[in-house]
Amino acid sequence: MKGIEDMVFIGEIVLQSQIAKRATERLMVGDEDRDHIETWCSIQTILVAAGNVSKILWPTKKKYEKRGERLRQLLKVDNDSPLFDRNFRNNFFEHYDERVEEYFQHNKQGGYSDLGMNPHFNSSLFGYMPSYTHRGYNSFNNTLVFRDEILDLNELFIALDNLVNECKPYALMP
Repeated sequence: MKGIEDMVFIGEIVLQSQIAKRATERLMVGDEDRDHIETWCSIQTILVAAGNVSKILWPTKKKYEKRGERLRQLLKVDNDSPLFDRNFRNNFFEHYDERVEEYFQHNKQGGYSDLGMNPHFNSSLFGYMPSYTHRGYNSFNNTLVFRDEILDLNELFIALDNLVNECKPYALMP
């Protein structure tokens, strides 16, 4: 461990995890009270906070690689953690403009479905599964859909909770 430096990173991991948890609480509001903007605000917050944790543990720049390895070892985080993959954050919000442009370069029919609520659940009632929901949230099983990929938010929350528990002995903040 590198003393205060690692404690600062661990404190940031705890903070970002708490931000994600708070957004999760807002996301779990009952369907009858669900506000479309609040839903997507919460999802964005969760993905960005988890992405920030991911960047601390798996830095993209080679010169910070050792820090990531050290923290992952200290906090017992494996490379198969749901926190490792930042694709959903990138697809959903960070690089969404690029995803839209790429879609229309290859799909000229003009159809576009985005920000679907329970996209696979509702469509399967009628025996129809859309080939692409660009971004969707299924509140029945707490999953995100980006085109044909699915992210189970429950797995992400468990990984963040486990990580916070590993941080407790080292964190500067409660």
